[in-house]
Amino acid sequence: MDQETVEDILNDSLTFFGEEEHDREDQHCFSYGPLTLTTARKANTLLADHIFSPSLLLAERIERNIFPVKGRTMIELGAGAAVPSFVASILPEPPSLVVVTDYPDAGILGNLEQNLERNRGSINSDCKVYCDGYEWGQDAGLLLRRVSEHTPASAAGYDIVVLSDLLHFDRAHSVLVASLTALLAKNTSSCTYVGAGIYTRPEHCTHFLRLSEAAGIVWVDGGSGVGDDVGREEDTVWRGTMAVKGIDVASLGVRKGMCRWWIGKWAETHLPATADGQL
Repeated sequence: MDQETVEDILNDSLTFFGEEEHDREDQHCFSYGPLTLTTARKANTLLADHIFSPSLLLAERIERNIFPVKGRTMIELGAGAAVPSFVASILPEPPSLVVVTDYPDAGILGNLEQNLERNRGSINSDCKVYCDGYEWGQDAGLLLRRVSEHTPASAAGYDIVVLSDLLHFDRAHSVLVASLTALLAKNTSSCTYVGAGIYTRPEHCTHFLRLSEAAGIVWVDGGSGVGDDVGREEDTVWRGTMAVKGIDVASLGVRKGMCRWWIGKWAETHLPATADGQL
């Protein structure tokens, strides 16, 4: 199957599931509150050139403080346009550190850096934001140094790791889990926020969850706006207060309802013991 055919199928699938089709020769540009964000050009092989529904779902929940970020350190893997991360950075009570990462391709990373520079004026002065190229499963030393230099007294790792719409890369689950567990700080308050679209096969979601459970992560399933839960208002109504330009409110609600999400934390058995033997 040639690349053009793959891209046509992808665009058809996105249109069917409420995702936006756009000219593959152009960058997709949209606004969330004061943010103006673009996607990378011609990146379909890595799916970095679309705004996918899970990133909007996670951003809305961060905006509403359902996923608390105040004063915490946060990293996003496979960030694409990094909607959740940039939304977090402009909040009145933002994370203290946000690191957005994606595959170290010049086009993908260059677009992330342009998003950062374009929106610096809107980022809360209490939040430091960096963009770094990172391939899952590779040495995370640079990323860990970012957080250790920012908060030297804290345990190694980030308080929050964001994974938005990455679970369909099923052949990369083992390296994705390796990166998640290397970057997530080993304490009782650290957590990972994960979102997936309903176009991601359920068995792929299950495979990722089981692999990460074997590595010490326990999950709370946030459910879905589809199937048995169809009609649940919380799942299908957009409740963000910042204006989103480029996608109408009704479509935002539909797209929110076409996602699943999870919160992951370390199992107690994988946390270090204190000097007195307690966690």
